[in-house]
Amino acid sequence: MSRATPSPSRLEVDVEGRQLRLSNLDKVLYPATGFTKGQVIDYYTRVAPVLLAHLAGRALTLRRFPDGVDGEGFFAKNAPAHRPDWIPTVSIASQRRGRETIDYIVVNELAALVWCANLAALELHAPMARADGAHNPTAVVFDLDPGPPADIVQCCEVALWLRAALEELGLEALPKTSGGKGLQLYLPLDGSVQDDQAKAFALALAEVLERTHPDRVVSRMSKALRPGKVLVDWSQNDSAKTTIAPYSLRAREGPTVSTPLTWDEVQQTFERGDSDALRFEAPAVLDRVARDGDLFAAVLEQGQLLPALGDPAHARARQREESPYGKRGPRKPRS
Repeated sequence: MSRATPSPSRLEVDVEGRQLRLSNLDKVLYPATGFTKGQVIDYYTRVAPVLLAHLAGRALTLRRFPDGVDGEGFFAKNAPAHRPDWIPTVSIASQRRGRETIDYIVVNELAALVWCANLAALELHAPMARADGAHNPTAVVFDLDPGPPADIVQCCEVALWLRAALEELGLEALPKTSGGKGLQLYLPLDGSVQDDQAKAFALALAEVLERTHPDRVVSRMSKALRPGKVLVDWSQNDSAKTTIAPYSLRAREGPTVSTPLTWDEVQQTFERGDSDALRFEAPAVLDRVARDGDLFAAVLEQGQLLPALGDPAHARARQREESPYGKRGPRKPRS
């Protein structure tokens, strides 16, 4: 990204042949840490080589915070009128009354990502399916949300149980932090599964864990059931839902990031009981990417076929009444 006419708060830049005017670069968007809008743009520019593949072709929802994380934020689904004409949009039927369709932006290139960051779009939320196959998700997501006093450590325990249940079905998933208090597991798909099948599968696995670990896991959405347990949220697989994208910033006190993990990190966090171990802010994530590359690359490359709900292997998983680890306790998973 080349620069011209620098100033403390405004910059005109050439981003791979696209002309952009960046504004209010010195505005603090994370007051607790002093992280500025310029630093947000710099983070997204530097993480783009691993992030863009996870956004490309998807109808993106932005969560914008023009006055910083202490101000009022809002979800922006419809493309604004001032969108550059080189940023594509896709029209998708709306489930809201009074609106037939929503024109979502599609971020396929660095310049579009920088443009979003300049809008103070701290959070990038993407559906499980690409826009050209809106009802064929590329992954099943299991969103693990702890109800206090449960925390990330309990999420790691549940993630390991869930991984074991999936392995029994011959399936592999990849973990990432939500960038907040929980974890998310992505199960890569081959594109042949319908969204209702993906949602039913996620619900079935959530119910297995709730039945085998009723003191630790809940699959039902009632908030009254959540204290001290981990909700395995299967509903994120609905075609109308989005999930925070890997490598997206979050609007928290500091610039935390939804960060791909290794299974060793999940295992070690559970064993050590370290509730702060998996909290990564933007600079640390850039260091991780420089060292490890995209730990979530297999989500884009490793398509898997879900077993049918009536498949014998799936039925066996649903009927298990012991912990997926049996009495041996958690084994060390493959990284």
